Amino acid sequence: MKLLLVEDNERVARFVVKGLSEAGHTVEHVDNGRDGMYHAVSESYDAIVMDRMLPGGIDGLSIVEALRGGGNRVPILILSALDGVDDRIRGLRAGGDDYLTKPFAFGELLARLDALLRRSQAQSVETVMVLGDLSVDMLAHRVMRAGRTIALQPREFKLLVYLLRHANQVVTRTMLLENVWDYHFDPQTNVIDVHISKLRQKIDAGFAAPLLRTVRNAGYMLTDQP
Repeated sequence: MKLLLVEDNERVARFVVKGLSEAGHTVEHVDNGRDGMYHAVSESYDAIVMDRMLPGGIDGLSIVEALRGGGNRVPILILSALDGVDDRIRGLRAGGDDYLTKPFAFGELLARLDALLRRSQAQSVETVMVLGDLSVDMLAHRVMRAGRTIALQPREFKLLVYLLRHANQVVTRTMLLENVWDYHFDPQTNVIDVHISKLRQKIDAGFAAPLLRTVRNAGYMLTDQP
């Protein structure tokens, strides 16, 4: 994993970099707030270990708040000698995912960091689905295709998510009725046809290749295969 360490104490930094490198991580270290801000917002990391009190005119919490304000959800472990309850609360409310006070045992830092990385990986798998140039962010309820945001109604969103979970497979009307509308019988309604038509218009119209296809006498398929 690629990690950023923002820490001005040279002894602590050497200790952390050595331990994380031995654990198999790639670590970039900066020792002031200005460089920490630059690296944090301009590069991509799997996680950041952030000291609170930094030279350079920018403190650690300001960097965290700037990242969160810009929509960056990188896992952040805050390190600080400030160990009061209010200090920890402020760090977490600023956007930190965890807070570890100094002095600390390296084994605890590594365990907390590993937990943040596992949680982040699990959320990525659970919350973002991609098919070709189509992406669906489950947490933000955001749908995009080829960089264009697509607005969907709640039922259309649920329908798209179900089709994405079964991408490149034929989905029958019965499957849709039972899993998208919670009907356990066919009420002889055209509700599926209406929503499929609306969804197709939104995610396919104006794009180079259609994704949502009707499989005659079988059902529907969402695929980016020719």
